[in-house]
This record gives sequence, structure tokens and C-alpha cells, in this order.
Amino acid sequence: MPGPVICIGAALIDELLLANEDIVLSSTTPATVTRSAGGVARNIAHQLALLGVPVQLVSVFGDDETGDWLKKFCLSADISLDAALTIKGPTGKYTGIIKQDGSLFAAFLSNTAIHHITPEYLESKRVLLSTGSFLLADANISKDSIEWLLTYSRESGIPFIIEPVSVAPARKLASIDLNGLYLITPNEDELPAISMEHETQSHHPVDSLLRRGVSQVWVHNGAKGSTIFSNDRSISLHARPTKVVDCTGAGDSSLSGFILGKYLGKRNDECLKIAHTLASEILQVHGAIDLQMSRNRLLTLVPKYFP
Repeated sequence: MPGPVICIGAALIDELLLANEDIVLSSTTPATVTRSAGGVARNIAHQLALLGVPVQLVSVFGDDETGDWLKKFCLSADISLDAALTIKGPTGKYTGIIKQDGSLFAAFLSNTAIHHITPEYLESKRVLLSTGSFLLADANISKDSIEWLLTYSRESGIPFIIEPVSVAPARKLASIDLNGLYLITPNEDELPAISMEHETQSHHPVDSLLRRGVSQVWVHNGAKGSTIFSNDRSISLHARPTKVVDCTGAGDSSLSGFILGKYLGKRNDECLKIAHTLASEILQVHGAIDLQMSRNRLLTLVPKYFP
């Protein structure tokens, strides 16, 4: 059996404010509030665990009641926390404002304490990292830690995936040597932030990333679908029309579906179908995780979405 997928990054509490009517700036909008487990790396680890893929989560928890609950919730989902940190202070929080149509209006990130995942800490977990079938990091971690993981991936041969998260954390990737990176997964907004300005003056942002040595660039275009670019080909897949209840976690689940496909030895085109199917299902529920999703259910749904 392949080793675990090692997910490195944020574990948070998601607090979502679901607007009950159109949002009017500088005014009060009635809303419903939900709280759940979140964080990009944690979400991906959780969804993979539900899909029967072994996972290790390298993240940071506060020593408060919320952190205790979040750790127990992860363990109950079969997420291994052998390399997780608990620090003094509050657990991180993601606060998202969701419009009536399910799209994101604005979001805020606080108290992640993710700076505790340093290159020195990762070095101390080298033996655990060596067991991974894939390494995955969200861009909330520091530039130095991302660079350490890139070097480790090149040395060990373990494929490394970076999820940019959003425009602000993606900017740190513009000045990093990405040579040898297995996969990066930006959306249309994040893509320019990752690319070096002098490169994009003469090349498309995707081309500039490929020239920097990234093996595959998976660009997400929302309702238009997504495309995986490599030096020798590109593969695109449309998105199926879906009634959106909540957009939270759609990108995380998409990457979880793709990794499941790779874990099962499938081609990129097959992985894209699994990814889009899982994302479509997540868009139809509140929160970032579909707790009812299993590997068998997901694989059964794929031919229904993409006959």
C-alpha cells in the first residue's frame, strides 16, 4: 500500500456567515452563522481520510478548548497527528461571509500560528516525511518552509504539491525556485500573483511557471472548469452545472479528488473527472467537507457527472 499523503498547513475553525438576503455595504444584513472544522491542509486531509487514503497532518493547534475539540475531531476522522504542534494561545479561525448565491463575499484569517512550522521543525520530522506518497502544503506556511519542502522533494523524489490558497499567500511563491515542483493549483486570480513580473512581460503566466521547472500547473476557472498544463500537453474539463449552496472548500475537495485518483494510479484525465465530481458535490452542501462521502460513492458518481 502506498504511504500516507502528508498535508502541511492550516487547521482552523471555520465560522461562516450565510447572508439571508442581498448584502448592502455599510449596513446590517441578517445572516445564519455556522461553525465547523476547517483550514486548507486540514480540509484536504479530512476529505482524503473519508476517501480511504491514509493521511498525516502537520499543523498547529492552540491549547484552548477549541483546539482540543479540533484535534479530537481530526483523530475521529482517522487523520494522524504525529507531527502536529500544540502551542499556547488561541486556535486559528477562518471567517467567511457567504452571499445568498453561495459565493464568497469576503473572508478573514486570524491566529493561525502557522509560523511555528519552520524549516527546523520540518527537518526534525524528516523520518515521518520520508514515509509519504505525496507531500502537500498550503501557501499559508512560510516561504522558508516551502523552500525547505521543495529541496526535500527534489532530494527524496516524493512528489510535492502546493495549493496557493488565495492571492495574498500566493505572492510569496513568485520569488521561490519552483524547479521540480510536481503540481501547483492556482485559480485565475492567484495565477498572476505566483508568476515573476519580468517573466510575464514576455510569457503567459502558465508558460512562465513551466519555464521555472514546475511539472504541472492546474488552473481552476470556477464554473468554466479547469485545465492541467504541462510542457508537452494540456488537458481541460468543463464543470457540470451545479446549484451552489456554499462555495467553501470546493477547491480543497477538488484537489482531494485529484490526489485520490493519483493514489489509485489513474491518468490525469480520469483524475480531473474525480476532482470535478467531488467539487460539485461539495458545492451542494454547507461547509468544506462532505462527511457522507466515501471512495465507493464518489467513484460511482463520476460516470453520472461525466458519462
